Amino acid sequence: MKYLAMFCALSILIACGEEEEKKRPVVEEPVKEEVLTETKNGKFTEYYPGKKKIKFQGRQDAEGRRDGIWYFYDENGAQISMTEYRHGIRNGVSLKKFPNGAVHYTGEYKDDIQVGIWKTYDISGKLLDSTNYTELNNKLRK
Repeated sequence: MKYLAMFCALSILIACGEEEEKKRPVVEEPVKEEVLTETKNGKFTEYYPGKKKIKFQGRQDAEGRRDGIWYFYDENGAQISMTEYRHGIRNGVSLKKFPNGAVHYTGEYKDDIQVGIWKTYDISGKLLDSTNYTELNNKLRK
């Protein structure tokens, strides 16, 4: 009986303590948002969360637009593509790779439009397709 009385008293004390906990206002710490971008000397860099690996990187013009060759990386740090820009518009070479590093496709842009011969490869490097976008664009304009 003595143990029963002690158990009941202890239960009441615990219950009261839990009620007090519920009454206290919850003060949440402000969540500090991780800054994943930086610009240094005209070079823009965006990182993956944790800021250990670069997601993409390249130069910017005075207005903050992509200008020059931009490189894109996977979460392991391997380069997966590169595209050339002039004042925010794709102009020049573009190349995309498979996760194993083999070229997936390559081609060129002029004023954000695919031009010239674009080649697509399978994961082992075998040429799958070759399309002349200059000819294709000329046919579409007619």
